[in-house]
Amino acid sequence: MTVYTHIYDLVRQIPHGQVATYGQIAELAGLPGRARLVGYALYQVDMVTSDIPWHRVVNALGKVSLSPLRRGSDYWQRSLLEQEGIAFEQDRINLGHYRWRPNRSPASPNQPDASAVHFPPASD
Repeated sequence: MTVYTHIYDLVRQIPHGQVATYGQIAELAGLPGRARLVGYALYQVDMVTSDIPWHRVVNALGKVSLSPLRRGSDYWQRSLLEQEGIAFEQDRINLGHYRWRPNRSPASPNQPDASAVHFPPASD
């Protein structure tokens, strides 16, 4: 499994009406401090045909990251999130309310419970 595939598998688990941050996905993928790598992976997604809910990943401030390289998809991202019932206040999402929180293991509260984050078996 490639790193990008691992990231995509995590992003697919973000429920409708919730968001995660780039850094949060990096942490869950075992890539602490690699939030930009998550951004690079999501930039490669075909935003029209893919089943990856790329629009549910936002920056650590709860904002849609704006970039001229995204050719307007940053505005589309906001629209998709609003269609899912996510409210923006001054261009920010309240992460305290909308952040995805995978189940945490009681023995290790800072790590996701193995039952909360699922990955398909590796293919050889």
